Amino acid sequence: MEAKVVRWGDDFAVKLTAGEAEELGVREGTTVEVSKPRSPVTRRVVNGEPVMTLAEMIAEMERLGPSHRPELVDWGPDVGAEIVRDD
Repeated sequence: MEAKVVRWGDDFAVKLTAGEAEELGVREGTTVEVSKPRSPVTRRVVNGEPVMTLAEMIAEMERLGPSHRPELVDWGPDVGAEIVRDD
């Protein structure tokens, strides 16, 4: 999910739609942690329902077992830069 930073007087604010706020479990007054990301999935809600990181989602999927793993899709043979060469 992406959020837009907007100017609010001399300050800046992160703008969420009502649907995004509901999905994240935030409301007016909710405290959130903002940090420079090391990976694309690092946002967490501090005061409210936490948002799972990618690592947490994968760990939960592994904990639940093979029936919760996504179906593998065969996209065909590798082409171009996808080909790994062992020169």
